[in-house]
Amino acid sequence: MSLLEVDRLTLGYEGQTVIKALSFSMEKGDYVLIVGENGSGKSTLTRAILGLKPPMSGAIRFGEGVKESGVGYLPQQTVIQRDFPASVWEIVLSGCLGRMKRKPFYGKAEKEKAEENLALLGIEDLRKSCYRNLSGGQQQRVLLARALMAAGELLLLDEPVAGLDPRASEEMYRVIKARNREGLGVLMVTHDVSGALPYATHVLTIGHDKTTFEKVGEGDKDNA
Repeated sequence: MSLLEVDRLTLGYEGQTVIKALSFSMEKGDYVLIVGENGSGKSTLTRAILGLKPPMSGAIRFGEGVKESGVGYLPQQTVIQRDFPASVWEIVLSGCLGRMKRKPFYGKAEKEKAEENLALLGIEDLRKSCYRNLSGGQQQRVLLARALMAAGELLLLDEPVAGLDPRASEEMYRVIKARNREGLGVLMVTHDVSGALPYATHVLTIGHDKTTFEKVGEGDKDNA
């Protein structure tokens, strides 16, 4: 079975259809960009995949073990979230809360994984820093580290480089691709098509009149 299968999915609000009869599937190691005009339903689709938006019709099916291992999610930040008064270490660790079930405390495995993700994002020296005092690029790296804590098989990203300068964007793409090469499925909503395309294997274009799902390459940018 595929990592993720979307079967004739229709989504909308108050009876108004946003996405109609959408079908596509992802395999392990796929890197899919979701592109389209504002209001076409890109973020609505990610919410549906996360179980936060019930479909009007159709189905979303995960491969065996995907839900159990966890789906990581990096949403668009709000102004309130940027001012969150917690340490980097606390935020990154919180990414594994969904898989801890009834465990009252973080264990050795969770702390070791947090250390790995801090190192992967190059933010080990920020562990004690307050999140709200960080730059935009630093905050995004912290949130990506948190999302990777939850991502067993699949990582969903909603505009992960919005507001970042080119250097910070390239670093985010590099880290995401590194995990993708290890087999992590990536599903990314983005307006930065030119920046993200060299890393992708497929592009899902959502339009009001037409939706397409195309293979674009192996996602093997030389410096990824």
